[in-house]
Amino acid sequence: MSKIIVVGSSNTDMVVKTARFPQPGETIIGGDFYMFSGGKGANQAVAAARLGGDVSFICCVGDDVFGKNALAQYSQEGINVNHCLIKEKSASGVALITVNNSGENEIVVASGANAKLDAAHLNKQGNLFELGKIVLTQLEIPMETVEALAEKCKANKLPLIINPAPAAKLSADILKGLFLITPNETETFILTGIEVNNEESAQNAAKYFLEQGVQNVVITMGSQGAFFMNSDLHFLLAPPKVKAIDTTAAGDVFNGALATALARGENWENSINLANKAAALSVTKLGAQVSAPRIEEIN
Repeated sequence: MSKIIVVGSSNTDMVVKTARFPQPGETIIGGDFYMFSGGKGANQAVAAARLGGDVSFICCVGDDVFGKNALAQYSQEGINVNHCLIKEKSASGVALITVNNSGENEIVVASGANAKLDAAHLNKQGNLFELGKIVLTQLEIPMETVEALAEKCKANKLPLIINPAPAAKLSADILKGLFLITPNETETFILTGIEVNNEESAQNAAKYFLEQGVQNVVITMGSQGAFFMNSDLHFLLAPPKVKAIDTTAAGDVFNGALATALARGENWENSINLANKAAALSVTKLGAQVSAPRIEEIN
């Protein structure tokens, strides 16, 4: 197995099902309540591990029941949590999620200990980055940490995937030479100013990233699929058609699966195909990490 390093957030997701979302100032009676381990970093780490990836996770949790339970669950998934930081007198990250009858979601995140994952902790990981095959990160951790991670990956000639979620502007230094960026349509608009709604507009947005020095671009477009572009080729791959129940972690599952396939040496088409299938399966289940499929389900 190839070593995948995921650097990112760990949250506990508290989910309420509701027929519709409330209007500002409105209280409505919801349906069932669920509590899951979540956080974009953790979701992606679990997705990669369930597809057979050899995953090491770098995160920061609080010294509380949420943090302890999360690390225990990651270990049960076969993830190496020896590089996770436990911050005393800090609350672990939590996310409050409502899901409507159409499977759409609204999410509010309290970052907690995630905001304390810093560059100093990255520098305490021994030779982990020298042994890695590929690195995957998101933007639920401090931007300064993402910048330090990008520098570390460049120094170790290690491919870095940035899933720019939640969307935030990325510096020219981060983008120049970046191996892969994986925004969705909304994130692409925030980063490029280009509204993506079809293959042509996706190609225009991808060109923007390439002009900034990014080597490869994957723009996820929901039911339309994923658009890929680099200096040599471009294509749009449609996902399998499914009935969505909860889209909460679809993007995270996509990214975890994509990193796993790339770490194994798969080509771009095969890698994105696997990611599309994994994401499609994930939206047929409720929850974040629990919705990530295992390789047997995809096969």
